[in-house]
Order: sequence, then structure tokens, then C-alpha cells
Amino acid sequence: MLFIAVIFAMAGYSCKEKGGKYIDQGEIHYNINYIGEFGVPTEFLPKNLVISFKKDKILYEMTGFANSGIFNLTNPEKSIYDTYFSLPPVRYYYAGKQDEIYPGFSSMENMVIKKTSRTADICGYKCKNAEVTFSSGKSNLYNVWYTDEIKIKNPNASTPFHQLEGIPLSFFFFIGNSEMHFNAEVVYQKEIPDETFERKLNFKRISKEDITNLINRLGNL
Repeated sequence: MLFIAVIFAMAGYSCKEKGGKYIDQGEIHYNINYIGEFGVPTEFLPKNLVISFKKDKILYEMTGFANSGIFNLTNPEKSIYDTYFSLPPVRYYYAGKQDEIYPGFSSMENMVIKKTSRTADICGYKCKNAEVTFSSGKSNLYNVWYTDEIKIKNPNASTPFHQLEGIPLSFFFFIGNSEMHFNAEVVYQKEIPDETFERKLNFKRISKEDITNLINRLGNL
């Protein structure tokens, strides 16, 4: 518990809130920590995650060298639920359906989420806690911290954390056998152009199976 307290004291010191509570559009910037061996050189792995949001529209951008990365786009108004994979010269996308989990999360199946009464302050937002375990294959306990003080409608609808009513500010994903841990660094209130949530051009459409295989290769599957 002392270790956890120290970690969040450090997070509270370095994290900045520049938007205010209950904003309905803006950006959240996260750092990314990797655990495990990945299937590409580290310089090609995403360096950060930026979530752009505007009410019920949301764009996850994990970008690295030369615009390589993974992008998840949800725009219910246009029925867009896309996943993009870019590792130049490869540029592909998969067009999903409403409430479909983004491709690449097969390693997070059998996830059990238990909400707790613990709270923490991250970037000036009161965050609730959920403990995550897995019914098979993984013995560790993981913590997710999420807040409902940023007004994104259904922020987790297409992620493994769809049971949580709020945007996670500290969370994790599995890609294959490797882990990605995300911690918010800054929250901005800013006007996000509607064009941000349009379908991206110059990507070739492929099947869910094919884009899942590409994503899983990053996790050394």
C-alpha cells in the first residue's frame, strides 16, 4: 500500500489538468510503459497515447516513429468504428460495428473487473478504482483508475473496460503476451474539429482477422 501511495504521489506531482472538470471536448495525453518483449524494434513502438474527444466521438492515437502506430476511431453519428494500423509502408484499417470490441484484445478475454471504494486524484480529477484479474492464464492483479468528471459519452464502449462508467486515466492493455501501461500526463480543454473524427484516407480496408494478426505481431505472438 505504501508503494501504491508513493506512485500516486508522483503521478499527482507530474500530471497536469489544464481543462477543468466536466469538459465535453479536448485531449488527454498519456505516457506508455512497456512490459515484455515486443515483435518490432522499440523505436517503432508508440511513444505516447493521445485521446481526442468530443461528446460521444473519440479517437485513440498511439503513435511512434514516422507516424507508425495504432488508431481507434468511434463516431456514432457517422457509424464509424474503425481500427487503423500503420507501420510504413503498411497502412490498413478495419471497419467495425457498434459495440464491437476493437481488434487486438484477445489476450484480455476472461477479464474479471471488481469495483472498489478506493479513490485517487489524477490530473485534478477524482478517480474511482477497479481491480482487474483474469480467470485463466494470468495470476497478477491490475488496477485501473477512471473518472466520470470528464464528460465523454460511453468512452469504453469498444474497449475491454466497457463495464466502467468513466474514462480511465491509469490503465493497461495486453497485446499478445506483452503489456502496455498508460498513465495520464495532462488533460486539455480545447476545440476539436469535426474532421478529426472522419474516416482516415489512404488506408486499405482489410478483415478483422488480418488486422488482429498485424496487431498481435507487435506483442510477439
